[in-house]
Amino acid sequence: MTLVGIIALIVTSTLVYSTPLILTALGGTFSERSGIVNVGLEGIMVMGAFSAVVFNLEMADTFQAWTPWLAILVGGAVGVLFSLLHAVATITFRADHIISGTVINLMAPALGVFLIKVWYQKGQTDNIQYNLGYYSFPGLDKLPVLGQIFFKNTFLPAYLAVVIAIVAWFVLYKTRFGLRLRSVGENPQAADTLGINVYKFRYAGVLISGLLGGMGGAVFAQAISGNFSAGTIVGQGFISMAAMIFGKWNPIGALGAALFFGFAQSLSIIGAQLPVISSIPPVLLQIAPYLITIIVLVAFLGKASGPKANGRNYIKSK
Repeated sequence: MTLVGIIALIVTSTLVYSTPLILTALGGTFSERSGIVNVGLEGIMVMGAFSAVVFNLEMADTFQAWTPWLAILVGGAVGVLFSLLHAVATITFRADHIISGTVINLMAPALGVFLIKVWYQKGQTDNIQYNLGYYSFPGLDKLPVLGQIFFKNTFLPAYLAVVIAIVAWFVLYKTRFGLRLRSVGENPQAADTLGINVYKFRYAGVLISGLLGGMGGAVFAQAISGNFSAGTIVGQGFISMAAMIFGKWNPIGALGAALFFGFAQSLSIIGAQLPVISSIPPVLLQIAPYLITIIVLVAFLGKASGPKANGRNYIKSK
């Protein structure tokens, strides 16, 4: 394999594994910028993956090649519904954010497997017929070197995720909505005195996190696993949270961190095809993403300063 071919393989594989992390990390950024810790991103990804696969299996004959793209939207919609549970618990009933998110993480896989057994009489679904395959950009794929690396047989959802990250940064830092969302995560009392509805903006942040987290789960299931089972989403939501923290609760920072973690995950898949790395035992490459996640959390969690009111319930009367 040529050097350009090796680089193209690494880039494409990185994009595939990064896309679910990018979307989910962006969702976590919106939630925590509003002051709500969403530990339930893992469970939201599970339900996004579950709903996307079921939709793909049932509607493939109707929508054909468009099925996986529509399934991403379905996964996002289901993610919104599950994030609503977290929002009601933490914002309306002022439950502990960590406990509420943990309940969602415990409930989602069990609910998904239960419904699969009821509908399909087995522990996992069949493989989907239409998945999120590879795409070549007309014209751009003919460019020397860059065309082969970035635009030929590449992963289109990754480029859409990058666009979403840029839009998220613009919304958070250049719009009135973003300013108010960040204000309720920094000082909800001051925001309330200025007439900002703290509850409304916190609900908005959590629901956006559900939308993007569900989309992330849908992309993972339709691009990587190809079906749904209890082990489809294992740790992806927590890695996304690590990317959010590593990126300092900034959409562009989260994008870069997610690309880094996606690269680490991709090595366990393509490592056997790469010089030098192929000599590393596969088991070490498989545990590397999770080991890196722990190291990043230990190294940066104490130093990175998130929103000041993050994780604190707001009581309007105070």
